[in-house]
Amino acid sequence: RPERFEIELFGSEAGASGEGDYTGILEQAKGGTLILDEVADMPLETQGKIVRVLQEQQFQRIGGQALIELDVRVLATTNRDLEAAIEKGDFREDLYYRLNVVQIDMPALRERTEDIKELAGGFLQAMLKQSGFENKVLSEPAVKTLQNCRWPGNIRQLKNVIEWVCIMHGGGKDEMLGPEHLPPELSGNASSSMMSAVGQGFQDDLMSLSLRDAREAFEREYLLAQIDRFEGNISKTAQFVGMERSALHRKLKSLQINPDKDKTVAELSRKRA
Repeated sequence: RPERFEIELFGSEAGASGEGDYTGILEQAKGGTLILDEVADMPLETQGKIVRVLQEQQFQRIGGQALIELDVRVLATTNRDLEAAIEKGDFREDLYYRLNVVQIDMPALRERTEDIKELAGGFLQAMLKQSGFENKVLSEPAVKTLQNCRWPGNIRQLKNVIEWVCIMHGGGKDEMLGPEHLPPELSGNASSSMMSAVGQGFQDDLMSLSLRDAREAFEREYLLAQIDRFEGNISKTAQFVGMERSALHRKLKSLQINPDKDKTVAELSRKRA
């Protein structure tokens, strides 16, 4: 909700939010750096307020009168084409130029596969230490498998995959983690696992469709399978498939999937059988 977002950002005076005084992120980050992650998802109304804050270098708490000086360095990130969003009316042009003083293009993870070994190894060691497990390392074949993936969710998806490995195999006796320890979606078993789940009928149906319709059908079955896997938890599903929760909701809507009403893949496969 925009109202809650702005309270978190600007803070509020007692009574304005039904609570006591609340110090927002802009005040908490005083003298430091504030990162606006996925800035394109920010509500348009809030975008306008951010423009004024950046222009005037001061702001007020929600429900307050006193002006507070802005003393932060602002970094904004997005994986969307902001110029296209501006044309569609989804992003303010004035905010774009306020933020785009120094632009840093970050290549997708699939374009810098040489970083995957170090990133995955670092995530693995940190998570093993946090969980109290003994030291383990990724084998070269496992690293190669990771390097061959597309990574639509970039580093966030890689981190989630390594977290899955730690949960599933961190307490095991194996010191060397190979491709077989990776999620089936990455280790090469995804296609067979998916096709086994949805049945031969679905495979036959795919062969009669155009590429676009077949891709859409597979995406629908894949997401239904993941939702079923995480027992309807959209947040966990989004983390695993490497999508923002809001982006997953949009994808589900475009595929006409209602997680609360649609049958799971298991139910679909039983029906087809």
